[in-house]
Parts: sequence; C-alpha cells; structure tokens
Amino acid sequence: MAMVSHARDDLDDSRIVAASLEDPEAFGELFRRHSPRLHAYVKRRLGGSLADDVVAEAFATAFRRRDRFDGRAEFGAWLWGIASNLIAKHHRQETRMYRAYARTGADPAEDGVAERASERASAAACGPGLARALASLGTQDRNAVLLLAWGEMSYAEIAVTLGLPVGTVKAKIHRSRAKLRKALPSQALSEE
Repeated sequence: MAMVSHARDDLDDSRIVAASLEDPEAFGELFRRHSPRLHAYVKRRLGGSLADDVVAEAFATAFRRRDRFDGRAEFGAWLWGIASNLIAKHHRQETRMYRAYARTGADPAEDGVAERASERASAAACGPGLARALASLGTQDRNAVLLLAWGEMSYAEIAVTLGLPVGTVKAKIHRSRAKLRKALPSQALSEE
C-alpha cells in the first residue's frame, strides 16, 4: 500500500524505514529530510567533487540495508555512520585537500558564494592553520570534531554515529580542540 506524500511528513524516520520495506518510494522522504545537511557536511570534508558520490552511496547503502535497521538508533545517526565509513575510504584525499588548503589558503570546498563577508574573512585568516591542524588529526579524532563542528551533532549523536561511548567522544573532541587551538587565534574555538 503506497503512502500518501503528506502522511509521510507526520511519520518519524523509523516508521518511514519500516514503510519503505513494502513501498520503496517512501525512502525518498528520508533523502529529502537528511540529504541537505549530510551533503553540506561531506562537502566540507571531501570537497564538492566527491560529496555527491559519497552522499548518493550512503543513501544507496542505507536503502539496501534498510531491513537491518532496527529502530533502536535514530536513522540520522545510522546514516551518518554509513557516510563516515565512506568518508574514511577517502582519508588520503581528505588529508591531501587539507594540506593543499594549508599551503595555498584556497579552500577547495568553497563554492565561491560567501554567505557572510565577515565570517569568510575570519575563516580565510585561520583557514590554512586549521587545515594543517585537521590534516594532522587521526581519522577518528577528525571525524568526532567535524561531526560536532560541521555536522552540528551532539556528543550523544556522534557517539552513536561512530559507535563509541560518549566519554570517548568527549575525550577525542577535547584532545582535538587542544590541538586545533594551537593552530588558531584564541577566539576561534570555544569550549562548549
């Protein structure tokens, strides 16, 4: 039985996953809900050239494995975990991108349209140092701090996404922030 479009808006993600087992088109609602934020995050991590592919593969993987989604975790955290695993496959590309940014000061993820001039000027001032520091972080540490900063996730969401205890996530973010602080002006990072 096909779900009516406006009825999907009222369902939580877990119910949409369950409904998509009989009505595969229902899964499109999950794409509508989660793809913009996930795409923005992946673009910041890997650049625009890989973002479309990684997001598409994350959703394709989630769709293929939707029968294994048990609803105990939030769908978003499950999806972001899949995306994090895909991003990890591009670790060398991400590290090269940060090193190039550190050398040139040109952000490869930037699409050329500035939302706010003051933010862009501030980011340009600390960008190469930040890129150098991000390139020096281990994969899990970088994942944790970027899920917090760019993915706008809570510690609990990051823990579910990375499959780690919340305390471990907090420790990784604390260590990463300390390392990043050394590369940035004192007001650029604040402890939350």
